[in-house]
Amino acid sequence: MAVINQTYLGLADLRKRQDENDQIAQIIELLSLSNPMLEHATVLECNDGTSHLTTVRTGIPAPTWRLLYQGVQPTKSTTAQVRDATGMVEAWSEIDSKLVALSGDPAGLRMSEAGPIMEGMNQDVASTLIYGDQNTSPAKFTGLAPRFSSLTGAASGQQIVDAGGTGSTNTSMWFVEWSPVACHLLYPKGTQGGLQRDDKGQQTKTLPDNSILDVHREKFSWDVGFTCRDFRRVSRIANIDVPTLSVTAATGANLFDQMVKAYWKMTKHQSITQGRKVIYCNATIMEYLDQQSRRANSNALLTWRELTKDSEPVLHFRNMAIYQMDAILNTEARVV
Repeated sequence: MAVINQTYLGLADLRKRQDENDQIAQIIELLSLSNPMLEHATVLECNDGTSHLTTVRTGIPAPTWRLLYQGVQPTKSTTAQVRDATGMVEAWSEIDSKLVALSGDPAGLRMSEAGPIMEGMNQDVASTLIYGDQNTSPAKFTGLAPRFSSLTGAASGQQIVDAGGTGSTNTSMWFVEWSPVACHLLYPKGTQGGLQRDDKGQQTKTLPDNSILDVHREKFSWDVGFTCRDFRRVSRIANIDVPTLSVTAATGANLFDQMVKAYWKMTKHQSITQGRKVIYCNATIMEYLDQQSRRANSNALLTWRELTKDSEPVLHFRNMAIYQMDAILNTEARVV
């Protein structure tokens, strides 16, 4: 019985979801999070089955200054190919058909369960978009952090601003450009992009003891990946030590100093900019941005503009919108 109560809705669960009129109540989603990357990202079909192949220029040939009757050796440019894979995330829901009938609101009951399942998938994909690493979790795709994980060595290291934090109480800010030639999400060739909800309807289920019952079954699936085709279209402010932050920037990172550096790491390539550039940070950094801007000569750098479809004001740093991304942790290890 304990396992059933953990896996399937029961009468007690139904009663907790009904209002005084025995209808499915409006549920306050205290566990929902803000992860707007999933809304902002460009989404494209993979160009090679379940993976996406990107060819990048790695070398440009140098010309030769020649004299009359002096030959010139042929030369060539060089390229390399990078492959990004997709992953499959899936969830199922089953509700006893008798319970659906008893609810008095079959669609409402089923939606009360489908909503949190889809929210859980959103949160998991958003976390993977930041921290996923296919080298350590083969079923997932590789997100931003593993691609920008070293201050030295790889070319992407030049896009990281070191805010100086040590230990494992750090967070990051991300400057990301979304476009077909910069960063975008992926879905396998020949399929559909985005989260899919497949209503299987009423089905007869055989239990382990060979007894049978009717259930209402739904499948939730999302085949998704991520590619950063041009590392210059991203910059990361890493090693922001959260406990040492102050509203006056007297201790800890001066967020605006770091943002100026990150801004120019990206915009020095603005002649090739083709997409939407956005800044992401978590709620902690959003609050400190607001606090530090009021106590320093930084108000000119931050502005509120109406940008959303509901005319909600969105914070901007220069020409880039800033959004709260709850998937970004305050417990990152130092990037070295």
